[in-house]
Amino acid sequence: MRISAVDIEQPAIRRAPRFHPAWTIVAVAALALVAAGSFATIAGLITEPLVETKGWSRTGIGVAVAVNMVLYGVVGPFVSAMMDRYGIRRVTSCALSALIASSVLTALCTPSVLWFVLWFGFAIGVGTGSITTVFAATVANRWFYRKIGLATGLLTAAGVFGQFAMLPLLSVLLGSADWRAPVLACGALATVALLGVLLFLRESPAAVGAVRYGADPDSTTADSDRQVNPFARTVAALLAAVRDTRFWALASMFALCGATTNGLMWSHFTPAAHDHGMAATTASGLLAIIGVANILGTVSAGWLTDRIEPRLLLAVFFLGRGVSLALLPILFTRGWSPDLVGFAVVFGILDVATVPPTLALCRHYFGADSALTFGWISVFHQLGAGAMALTGGLIRDLNGSYTPLWVTAALACLTGAALGAASSRFRQVS
Repeated sequence: MRISAVDIEQPAIRRAPRFHPAWTIVAVAALALVAAGSFATIAGLITEPLVETKGWSRTGIGVAVAVNMVLYGVVGPFVSAMMDRYGIRRVTSCALSALIASSVLTALCTPSVLWFVLWFGFAIGVGTGSITTVFAATVANRWFYRKIGLATGLLTAAGVFGQFAMLPLLSVLLGSADWRAPVLACGALATVALLGVLLFLRESPAAVGAVRYGADPDSTTADSDRQVNPFARTVAALLAAVRDTRFWALASMFALCGATTNGLMWSHFTPAAHDHGMAATTASGLLAIIGVANILGTVSAGWLTDRIEPRLLLAVFFLGRGVSLALLPILFTRGWSPDLVGFAVVFGILDVATVPPTLALCRHYFGADSALTFGWISVFHQLGAGAMALTGGLIRDLNGSYTPLWVTAALACLTGAALGAASSRFRQVS
């Protein structure tokens, strides 16, 4: 008989405590998301040092980044099923351990760009892909009955905070040492997160004698079928989803979302700023402002999602993001400026604000399999991100400028806004 981590030590459910343990779980999960997120944006920071010190092309580095971003999305739905089968703490611990090992290998064992593709592209891509918004959705769905939008917003904000707010520190390390220092620093942060997960993360409210936040204290939550093969369950969720046109609407929007956020800003903002004479520390500071603004934007989006039609929110968020990206080429300067700071704040507020309403629509459309379905939608997010990461490097190598990239991204956002506005017309195919 197979016993999962969730089945071990489940005391009797008691009345809800004054301070619900769900918020402790959110804090621990947020730490893991910050650690994983810190790996996501270092590619843009270390691109120029790699080009200058190792002589690699931006296209070659872009291949590694594209592989990283695609795997970041592809492993998500499988990890969600594995967390149901083997436990959140076990899977998250393995992912953080993989990130720690991969950071060391990336820093010390990269004699050629092919090794960089292996360690940074494949290994770190799998590690970060195991701790993403799919992980956030799994935690929120398991621990919250009410305020699930707020919990999702907080966890999503934590991931984005790790992606951007760590950049000033990492850029200082880059300036005082070389490109290896920020990579190893990310590994150190993953070590701290691993300790937090091992000490404090629990599988479900039942494991601490509670129920989901906001649920009736006398209620119980049915466990997932933990004997189902995770691969089979994940594929079954995909096969069910592809017959629903609403899945393709959300997947298309999320592909455009990934292209105009992760694929664009993670990989190309810092190199584009460098083209305008801006120092890496200044560019990292602007990205940090984006990360801090993300906290406000994503938490607010979660709060709004509990109150306003999610499809309307998606249309508004995409439209605002497209306008900000269209203005960026004329805002670049050699240093700080009020206009660039304004762009960072506006873009940051809108950057990942699309996640809470998308998760809400997934829960509404796909019910018990919403986390798995959102995982597959996230695959399209990262396919879009990987395509933009690779395309941006090609545009820069061929054109000598990133300007066409910003224009393309703005048009993609307008397309996303149109899909959001029209999404109410999509119906399930019988």
